[in-house]
Amino acid sequence: MPPKQSTSSKGLHDPRRHVGIHPEHVSNVSSTDYPGHYPHEDHSWDLVKFAKNLQVKVQRLSGRSIDFDMVGVDASIANAFRRIMIAEVPAICVENVYVFNNTSVIVDEILSHRIGMVPLNVDPALIDIKDSITDQPTDRNTLVFKLSAECTRNPKAPKGSTNPAELYHNSELLSSHLRWEPQGEQAVVFGDNPPAPTNPNIVLVKLRPGQSVDMELHAVKGVGKDHAKFTPVATASYRILPLIILNPSKPVPPELAEKFAGCFAPGVIKVDPRTKAVSVDEKNMRRDTVSREVYRHPEFEGCVELKRVRDFFLFRVESESFYKPENLLPEAIKIMRGKLATIRKAAEALLQDSDAIDEEMAAGQVRADATGAGTTVGDG
Repeated sequence: MPPKQSTSSKGLHDPRRHVGIHPEHVSNVSSTDYPGHYPHEDHSWDLVKFAKNLQVKVQRLSGRSIDFDMVGVDASIANAFRRIMIAEVPAICVENVYVFNNTSVIVDEILSHRIGMVPLNVDPALIDIKDSITDQPTDRNTLVFKLSAECTRNPKAPKGSTNPAELYHNSELLSSHLRWEPQGEQAVVFGDNPPAPTNPNIVLVKLRPGQSVDMELHAVKGVGKDHAKFTPVATASYRILPLIILNPSKPVPPELAEKFAGCFAPGVIKVDPRTKAVSVDEKNMRRDTVSREVYRHPEFEGCVELKRVRDFFLFRVESESFYKPENLLPEAIKIMRGKLATIRKAAEALLQDSDAIDEEMAAGQVRADATGAGTTVGDG
């Protein structure tokens, strides 16, 4: 039996990892690394092998977003992490709005909805989630904010100015107008990082002299599967790595090199300025959108193959919450581990129940056999 080979060691050009991209269809969309598919090859799942092949590499990190590669996993696993980041990593948002006064041009329910969508910079670990809508608000599960502003004329406005920010005070009601009011022990718990919007410059409504807003806001902990406002990410998406394979037996004609390069995203195809020979920039290949534009030109038929690497995922995640971008995937992994622990516990309970049922059935069969044997003897 041939020795096992690591998925990573085979490299990107292993055809077993490729999804074929053709002019009008795709091929090999399903993975084949499972037991029984290839003769004399053992593809049973192995934790050591999986850990060896799994790679997570950060490509870019900023204050709001992160690009990272996840390699060596099935699409179901990559998509599970994406969906957990969107729908199950908790966040804090305004849930209840108590309107005392609102003379702005936006009606109460629309303004309340806009306020509810404002992301708050609050660590969800410090707040308990309400078990039901009937739970009473306490300092353990609710944050209270005040939102109060009145638009007035600025007597010192420059003459002839038409800028509302110069003509009026509080011409715009911003997310920075939210004022946190500590309840119970919250002043101690949140003392180092008082709750506030992540972005202080979100415009909630524009005001003019004589208009005012006075509200009390209650923020709670929730998850995106209950309401999209609790989603801690603005974007959580992935692409599958593009792979461009040039055919050495049919090179691109030099006079068509620039046209060929124009069929791909900028920087993906390099053209030698002297010989006009084309090559693929391995570093920038990930930029390609796999538009299949090259397939529209018959002069390039047979010159190139387009593929995608099935287990190579290019993630982009944008945080719009308390979490730093680099912390969102670890949070999703924690939730995934919790789900696995629940499944394991349920499976063990099911196995124990099954063993008990088997023992009970076996004992019942023994009693039935004994009863049947006694009856037969008596009849004789």
